[in-house]
Amino acid sequence: MKVMSTRAHGIMDYLVGLLLIAAPFILDFDRGGAETWVPIIVGAVIILQNLMTNWEVGVFRALSANMHLNMDYLIGIFLAASPWIFNFDEYVYLPHLIVGIMILLQAMMTRVVPAHGAVTNARMHHGHTH
Repeated sequence: MKVMSTRAHGIMDYLVGLLLIAAPFILDFDRGGAETWVPIIVGAVIILQNLMTNWEVGVFRALSANMHLNMDYLIGIFLAASPWIFNFDEYVYLPHLIVGIMILLQAMMTRVVPAHGAVTNARMHHGHTH
């Protein structure tokens, strides 16, 4: 069910990225190992990817919305699995697992065509120029 606009997804990505960078310190699991660095790096990657995506809240617009969503699937799976990949699951795993699953769900729910693109395409198909 594609209920989220690219604009809403982009805004959420900035928030999720910042939240991930802050999470080890807010939730007090910053031991300085992978449990700390995975969310910080993933948060930075999410923000950079968002800045580079060709949608409403992107700045450099080098990545397509489709490429962004495909990357989100990989990022979500990696973050969700990271406690077991890097063997810190006995110390902390829920924040990584929950946010990883949220990233996957958000990618699944996002409409790929930006709202302004859909309007332009609809106008073109009806023979109107803009």
